Amino acid sequence: MKTRFSSLVHVKKNIMQKSERLLQQANANRQNAKKALKDSLAYLQDIQAPQQGKIADFLANRALLDSQRAVIRHNEEWLAYTQDEIKKAQEQLKKDMIEYEKYKYLEYEEMQKILKKQKIQEAKDLDEIALMTHVNKTKEAS
Repeated sequence: MKTRFSSLVHVKKNIMQKSERLLQQANANRQNAKKALKDSLAYLQDIQAPQQGKIADFLANRALLDSQRAVIRHNEEWLAYTQDEIKKAQEQLKKDMIEYEKYKYLEYEEMQKILKKQKIQEAKDLDEIALMTHVNKTKEAS
C-alpha cells in the first residue's frame, strides 16, 4: 500500500544501505592497515645489522632501518585514520538508521489510518446494504 511516506522510506533505506557499505569498506581499510603495519614491523625485525664490513654497509643498513621506521610510522598513521573513519561511519550509520526508522514508523501510522478509514467505510457500506435489503423485504412482504 502506498502512502505519502513510501517514497521517503525508500530513499532513507537506500541512504542507510549506502552508510552500511561505507562502514564495511572502512572496516576493510582498517584490516588492510593492520596487516600493513604487522608486515612492516615483521620486516623491521628481519633486517640484520652487519657485524663487520665497510662503513658504507653500516650506513646503508642505517638508511634501510630509518626507511622502515618511516614506513611503520606511516602505517600507524594510516591505522589511526581508518579507526577515525570507522567511528565517523558508525555515527553516520546510526543517524541514517534513526531517520529510516522514523519514516518507516510514520508510514506505518499512515497505513493504519488508511486501513481504519477503509474499515469504517466498509461498515457504512454494509449497513447501507443491510438497510436497503431490509426495506426491500418489508415492501415485498406488504
